[in-house]
Amino acid sequence: MLKKIWRILWRGTLYFLLISVISVIVFRFVPVPVTPLMLIRCAEQSASGKPLHLKKQWKPIGKISPWLQLAVIASEDQSFLIHHGFDFKAIHDDIAYNKTHKVKRGASTISQQTAKNVFLWPSRSFVRKGFEVYFTCLIELLWSKERIMEVYLNVIEMGEGIYGAEAASQSYFSKGAMEINASQSAAMAAIIPSPLRWRVTGQPPIVAYRQQVILHQMNNLGSSIDYRERTIK
Repeated sequence: MLKKIWRILWRGTLYFLLISVISVIVFRFVPVPVTPLMLIRCAEQSASGKPLHLKKQWKPIGKISPWLQLAVIASEDQSFLIHHGFDFKAIHDDIAYNKTHKVKRGASTISQQTAKNVFLWPSRSFVRKGFEVYFTCLIELLWSKERIMEVYLNVIEMGEGIYGAEAASQSYFSKGAMEINASQSAAMAAIIPSPLRWRVTGQPPIVAYRQQVILHQMNNLGSSIDYRERTIK
């Protein structure tokens, strides 16, 4: 009996590893058609009697404003170009902060957020976090930083039923993702931590404040990103 259980577990693990690696390799080249979060949000809309709303349009990184790329690095992960998936200093700092504050902070990098959004479900469980670490290692190994950013900016939730830079740019500013300026990019990056509560237009004070902080950080970082050299100039 134990041998049979062990055999099942071994085969299940092997199949999971094989499928996960193949999936990561495929999405290195193929646009991600849908994510678990998108499906969950559609189910939530249906359950609440709302009309289904899923707006997304894939754009290659070359057709997404460099300002938006810089804005998400400034707001979400300033070590993105130099770490290998995890910012251990930020993790250490946030553990110390969370010990003395009721409102907890997270230290998820852009790589971790991308792994979670593409392959996993939203949850704070240790099991989900373990899978997140695994998929983060995979995409850091098999994708370039440029590809991670490209996927991130195409699948990130930017409002109710709005996913990715192009859909958000069209919804909030009536222009393509390549056409938004630094201020608009900072406003979009500002809502990423809470896209269902915060708004880009008609901003609550916290979003306006975050936008100004992000603009300041963008100015400090530079104006362009070189993914091959992994630098901000």
